[in-house]
Amino acid sequence: MADARIFADLIADHDRQRALMARLAETSGDSAERRELFETLRKELQAHAAAEEESLYATMLARPDLREDARHSVSEHKEVDDMLGELVEMEMHSSAWLPKFKEMRHRYTHHIDEEEEEMFPTAAKELSGAEEERLGKVFEERKPRELARAEAHLPGDQRE
Repeated sequence: MADARIFADLIADHDRQRALMARLAETSGDSAERRELFETLRKELQAHAAAEEESLYATMLARPDLREDARHSVSEHKEVDDMLGELVEMEMHSSAWLPKFKEMRHRYTHHIDEEEEEMFPTAAKELSGAEEERLGKVFEERKPRELARAEAHLPGDQRE
């Protein structure tokens, strides 16, 4: 399972996101470092969620035995996106910013741990190697386009 292209791509993103969140949690105030790290993380999370939904989740939603896991994960993406939107609106020097960020980090870490430990292994049992390969290609094609889109669209913006 871990060798399957789609799951390897998603886990690599998760690892990069965990590292960004750890670095961001160490920042303070309205610093250039906090602004840069947050903007990188925001775009990364938005692009990752969209590309994951358009590849793996779309396939899972079409399969009755995987549908509930996909629905659950889509709802968690929405929750994290809403929290990102709140963070964008908050002043970074505010005493409320870091606690909100830590809440978002906790929710997102829970989400990706759940995906890696439960959802991906379950999906891997149901998907063929060819499907996993195809989904990896879809994800790898969508992610750069979603990163470009995230450049211009803040969390909560409606998809075009």
